[in-house]
Amino acid sequence: MVSYSKETQTPTDALSQSDQKAEEEEDEDITAPPPTEDNQEEKAVQDEQQGEDTPKELTEEEKLQVLHSEEFLTFFERGSRIVERVLAEQVDVCFDYSGRDLEDKEGDLQAGAKLVLNRRFEDERWTKNRVVTCLDWSPQYPELLVASYNNNEDAPHEPDGVALVWNLKYKKPTPEYIFHCQSEVMSAGFAKFHPNLVVGGTYSGQIVLWDNRSNKRTPVQRTPLSAAAHTHPVYCVNVVGSQNAHNLISISTDGKMCSWSLDMLSQPQDSLELVFKQSKAVAVTSMAFPLGDVNNFVVGSEDGSVYTACRHGSKAGITEVFEGHHGPVTGLSCHSAVGPVDFSHLFISSSFDWTVKLWSTRSTRPLYSFEDSCDYVYDAMWSPTHPALFACVDLSGRLDVWNLNNDTEVPTASVGVDGGAALNRVRWSHTGREIAIGDSEGHVHIYDVGEQICVPKADEWTRFVRTLAEINENRDEAEELASTTVSF
Repeated sequence: MVSYSKETQTPTDALSQSDQKAEEEEDEDITAPPPTEDNQEEKAVQDEQQGEDTPKELTEEEKLQVLHSEEFLTFFERGSRIVERVLAEQVDVCFDYSGRDLEDKEGDLQAGAKLVLNRRFEDERWTKNRVVTCLDWSPQYPELLVASYNNNEDAPHEPDGVALVWNLKYKKPTPEYIFHCQSEVMSAGFAKFHPNLVVGGTYSGQIVLWDNRSNKRTPVQRTPLSAAAHTHPVYCVNVVGSQNAHNLISISTDGKMCSWSLDMLSQPQDSLELVFKQSKAVAVTSMAFPLGDVNNFVVGSEDGSVYTACRHGSKAGITEVFEGHHGPVTGLSCHSAVGPVDFSHLFISSSFDWTVKLWSTRSTRPLYSFEDSCDYVYDAMWSPTHPALFACVDLSGRLDVWNLNNDTEVPTASVGVDGGAALNRVRWSHTGREIAIGDSEGHVHIYDVGEQICVPKADEWTRFVRTLAEINENRDEAEELASTTVSF
């Protein structure tokens, strides 16, 4: 049998194939329905739908309306924040969990494990040439830190007061939220039971309230500038109480204390004049409430005295004076570590006299004076988790961490901040594992604290009881020696 390829097909075969193709086309023509009005309408609808899918070109006016609409601003602000977080992520995909990568670095880690710089927050527009005036960690979101700033004299058209919320969780260089107002912000804090609200006390005396749910950077509420409220700078704001019953407490430098409801800042719920011996107004520079107390509190003043006071009762106002500092009191902190022994009667104070002093509300004399610093001490704070640990910062740019169970003469750990800027605020995180410090050039530094320092051992509370007993004995002996010397 002979087979043929396509090139060798006979004319008869080619003809038969062309006839078959013509018959198939004829069959298709016969089966296709003739054009009707319904088919024409359906085709018109399809053409119209295709036209709708084509994007409509907006006019310039319509574009501006979209860009300034509330919906677009909300979407863009939230979307850009998420994208920025993603871009800032730095994940080491080559990390070796077996620990081989750490073998060579073990010596370095041990040497610098006490205080290690984690982050530094700054912003070219909002923090340059400003001083950090206050710091506070969010109770609900431990990675969020609010910092307040005073005015920038080199930028007269920028707002005088600024409060920035920084995010420690993501490595992005910009603040999570930007708030501002027309007066320098001297104190700021998260409203303890309202995760969306930030409170600020200003140089003009106004109390302002910002809300991160609002697209506006300006306050959603503010107090009036009137005799019923504050007319002097407010260096102290604090939300005290419980979830169902709490108040915002503010004190201005003329000694006026106001109690506010965050729902209504048009007028204070209560006010009190802090005067000593019914004559001398207390120029308050700092304030602290003992752990769990909403009535009794401690204030520091410009004259170097520390006062205890209470909000309610027949003895409302100043109750005791604690004299010992020889310069304005710059910071106060009540003991807040919870454990088997109650140390809530203890507090520390920092001052321009280069010292930090340890006090007890049970005695008007200082228990101890820490004099290792060689410059103004601007702030001090107890660790929230370790009973014998506190941190302080000074004008020379030094951060000191003291463990009184180990030594009362020298700090357990010290670090100097690069650049030599004055450090004026210090705040422990709620876990006690990080310390935030603010400086005079608008920088916020976050330091990781080594576990061997910040994590308390089981016997720390009983050891601190013995430490306090020794401190009291030494103080009594020193006073007895001093009185004997004077009598001679």
